[in-house]
Amino acid sequence: MTFDLEYNSERTLMIIPEYGRHVQKLIIHCMALPTKEERNTMALAIVDVMGNLQPHLRDVPDFKHKLWDQLFIMSDFKLDADSPYPVTSREELQEKPESLPYPKAASKYRYYGKNIQTMINVALSWEEGEMKEALVFTIANHMKKCYLNWNKDTVDDAVIFKHLVDLSDGKIDLRNSDEDLSESKNLLKKRNSQGQNTTKSAHKKQNNNNNRNRKRQN
Repeated sequence: MTFDLEYNSERTLMIIPEYGRHVQKLIIHCMALPTKEERNTMALAIVDVMGNLQPHLRDVPDFKHKLWDQLFIMSDFKLDADSPYPVTSREELQEKPESLPYPKAASKYRYYGKNIQTMINVALSWEEGEMKEALVFTIANHMKKCYLNWNKDTVDDAVIFKHLVDLSDGKIDLRNSDEDLSESKNLLKKRNSQGQNTTKSAHKKQNNNNNRNRKRQN
């Protein structure tokens, strides 16, 4: 008695390995059927099998369309069968996506973040008065905090005021102001205390969970 053994090195390449070699063989057999009616019938059956093998794809929009596309891809676009959906060509599949343009609105002071520019634009739209002045100094203090997060050292108020002039196109100028911003040590202290509080809260929550688990076990 002799056996015909198949070695992986002799097998054809599986185009989409997730479906396994049996589905690949079914597609090859479907391509070899003599009539288009037979190929259409078998293609429908293969798509149903593929759907059962990938049930998580049922939540994907155009689920059936995706399966039919994969059927033609696994046949190397050689299957002559009627699809209920437009067939994706090899050229469309291999077409490279357009390169994404680099954001032109990016500020040269990126460590402040995009929201700072939005806040500055809002401040510029306000009428002059105490409310606008308070908002401007709030923005400047937040810029100082962002700078410290990036530099992790210290910064002079004059640097923040200079950056604020640049970001506002010269429309907000605090360089001659008598009011100082918050001290760096206070901003750093606040940042560190927030981190410590978060850590303590996480440890406390973990300890409570451990205590509940011990009570259940007892």
